[in-house]
Amino acid sequence: MRTLDEWLEEAAAFHGHLCPGQILGVRMALLGCRLLGLNPEDPADRRRLIVYVEIDRCLTDAIATVTGCRLGRRTLKHIDYGKAAATFVDTRTGRAVRIVARDDARETALHLAPPGLSRAAAQRHAYRIMPDEDLFYARWVRVEIPPEDLPGHPIRRVFCARCGEGINDGREIVRDGEVLCRACAEAPYYTALEPIPLTGEVPVPTPPSML
Repeated sequence: MRTLDEWLEEAAAFHGHLCPGQILGVRMALLGCRLLGLNPEDPADRRRLIVYVEIDRCLTDAIATVTGCRLGRRTLKHIDYGKAAATFVDTRTGRAVRIVARDDARETALHLAPPGLSRAAAQRHAYRIMPDEDLFYARWVRVEIPPEDLPGHPIRRVFCARCGEGINDGREIVRDGEVLCRACAEAPYYTALEPIPLTGEVPVPTPPSML
């Protein structure tokens, strides 16, 4: 069985560095697996997991490292609550546990670390050794996962009546009988500029300040 240090080494390699959030994420994922009775080193157990992460920061990469869950496999779901929290779902049994990082753990860590360390270094030291109950809150929850959110091939595909782009798995919006993608039905995250011809030499884009 891998040690915590071995998991942290793998998480740091995946993420690019080892920070307090990585340690929290590794320990959160190990705790989630343990509460569900799953072994993160067993490929069969990993395939049973779906994880909902509530933040897009360091902690999420660490959770992905331990669980093997990935966005591209549809086993890692990002719900943007801005919270250092995640819910681990065993798709075979239906059991699910939500784990939240305690905010007071940051200050607790400063009292456990050797003097003279920076805040981040103190947290890296303490988060390795603090008991789970000082780092996290945990609660059993129920998560209803609709069929269109499960791993596997797309259940259905439709096309937006305005832009013509394909939409998978029920993400469309039907308005006044018209099938629309969310970008056309709502305010998209981007502002569409001119199309780029992909034949021949690709033109250099004009900086936005010059438009």
